[in-house]
Amino acid sequence: MIKVLVAGFMGSMGQKTVQMINEDDNFELVGAYNPGIDVAHMQGMGLNKNVKLFSSLDEIETDADVWIDFTIPSAVFGNVKFAIEHGIHPVVGTSGMKDDQIQQLRELADQKKVGGIIAPNFGLSAVLLMKFAKEAAQYMPDVEIIEMHHDDKLDAPSGTALSTAQMIDEVRGDHPAPKSEETLKGIRGGDYHGIKIHSVRLPGYVAHEQVLFGGTGEALTIRQDSFDRGSFMNGVKLAVPAAAKATKLIVGLENIL
Repeated sequence: MIKVLVAGFMGSMGQKTVQMINEDDNFELVGAYNPGIDVAHMQGMGLNKNVKLFSSLDEIETDADVWIDFTIPSAVFGNVKFAIEHGIHPVVGTSGMKDDQIQQLRELADQKKVGGIIAPNFGLSAVLLMKFAKEAAQYMPDVEIIEMHHDDKLDAPSGTALSTAQMIDEVRGDHPAPKSEETLKGIRGGDYHGIKIHSVRLPGYVAHEQVLFGGTGEALTIRQDSFDRGSFMNGVKLAVPAAAKATKLIVGLENIL
């Protein structure tokens, strides 16, 4: 039985995570954290009475093995640092951390020998998209990425789109984007080492990505769609036991599949 604390349990992904843990006989929910909640009022509302609720990091005292984080970009680094320092293995689905922050957490995990998993996306279709895109880029280096998410998503580009660009960049070498004159500033999207990334934020969407490759006389499009947040729980289920025994910080769900 793996004991779990969920950070950001009141959000859409947090609620799905709580439901998944309660339905899985291998996991036990022992803690739930959400900044600013009225703990006295929330106690017992949809959670087992044995689950401890916390409204600030300073309050947290738990015997949890794994910390699942679905919070916000501005809080995730501090949350994960807290978890590792207190011997709790993190499973992180919150995007928006900078490369230097992830490196700091890697070093802390090595020092404490408390590993975990940071995944830009827990959807298996998204992980496969990144894998296929990396393979395709070896043969078709001209590529652009379009990611589409719900209008409540705070960071842009998505962690999945940025990770896709990073994986493509590993295999295609120096390949600048075609030059164009922007008559409307930003119309060509963001630029990651010559890979253009375009972010769409609209109500009704959940999480979607297209990777467009162009070549002489041909084109290739790889696309994945997540229509329901429940689809991400398959990846979270895989990540929790892997994180619980990890001694290093693993970045990318593909590294445990």
